[in-house]
Amino acid sequence: MSGFASLRLTLSAAILGALLYSPLAAAQSAAAPAQSVVTLGPSGLPLPRFVSLKSGRVNSRVGPGANYSVDWMYMKAGLPMEIIQEFDTWRRVRDADGSEGWINQSLLSGRRTAIVAPWQRGKGAQINLLNSPDKDARVVAMVEPGVMGTIKSCDGQWCEMTFDGHTGWLAQSIVWGAYPGERVKD
Repeated sequence: MSGFASLRLTLSAAILGALLYSPLAAAQSAAAPAQSVVTLGPSGLPLPRFVSLKSGRVNSRVGPGANYSVDWMYMKAGLPMEIIQEFDTWRRVRDADGSEGWINQSLLSGRRTAIVAPWQRGKGAQINLLNSPDKDARVVAMVEPGVMGTIKSCDGQWCEMTFDGHTGWLAQSIVWGAYPGERVKD
């Protein structure tokens, strides 16, 4: 590279750096209200987002298409999945255990379900399902980690859920199927 081209690149970088990191730019960005950035997928829906399986037998593939091999088969309708990517009619999903694969959108539902504290499975813990969104509320039932239920609503801190006919409240932080601070209305 010639000395002139090198000097031009150096000056361009210095000017760009001065513009990006000027005290005025810093003051403007500090004054701007904090907004959460929502990424929309090709479908126009947010990514990531939670959904559930429509069918009791769903193939998860290694790629976005029926020609890709099946990596995993899910055998539980209603199982919550997190959509992390979209391609045509295929959705890349992640399950509560962290496994990822591609599922056709026709096999996914917008119905919200969640799994209670899957990270606590097998540790002998019991979680109280409460009759109101208050840590001191009366216990309606006890649920084990890893149990799946249907979300009725979440207010950002608490989720009202139904498990085999028992409805109650759980702290939103212990459910896999709703993001922290997310509001859900059935």
